Amino acid sequence: MAAAHMSHDEAPAAGDTLLLPVLPLDDVCLLPGASLSLVLDRPATVAAVQLATRTGDRLLAVARREPGGSPLHAVGTIAEVRALQVLTPAEQRIELDGVSRARIGLVVGLDVMVAEAVPLQEGDAEEEWGAAVEALARYLHAHADLRSFLEAQRRSPDAMSWVNLACQHLPITASARQKLLEASAADRCRKIGRGLDALLKKEQV
Repeated sequence: MAAAHMSHDEAPAAGDTLLLPVLPLDDVCLLPGASLSLVLDRPATVAAVQLATRTGDRLLAVARREPGGSPLHAVGTIAEVRALQVLTPAEQRIELDGVSRARIGLVVGLDVMVAEAVPLQEGDAEEEWGAAVEALARYLHAHADLRSFLEAQRRSPDAMSWVNLACQHLPITASARQKLLEASAADRCRKIGRGLDALLKKEQV
């Protein structure tokens, strides 16, 4: 099975198989259209990012099933390395932009891993994103600090990117966030719309 190669401005096509370095994540995930800043202090994760910067600035960001452990979840996000800053000889700060969800195939390597990544289509959110954005607006109206943070993080005016960014940073469990990543765009909008209204109602009791 041949590996596909992408340019910086090219989005991966669904069904293509890419070979990408793996960046394991603990208690966080990255969604398409959202961004993430991390401080890396493990030699293996620093090496994975260095490999990505030498092979097209793309990697596969994927959450571990147990923080600090293994195995990895079956769905992660193809991400582009936007910035890399060396903090100390053992620490680096990385900024990632989510490009596409991907299903993970064969993983090779122990400390530094490389995986087959098959991009997944987001699907059409249709009318579902409107209700999700309205629910998000209601929730952020009651959480000004979070609203300011998300507005500073937002890089796209697209409504689905706004929903994805919220999914990444809302105060929900890591397992709930992973389920949102695994859902199609329409299903993700339905889940976040219902979930935010329920969360807001619980907070106001």
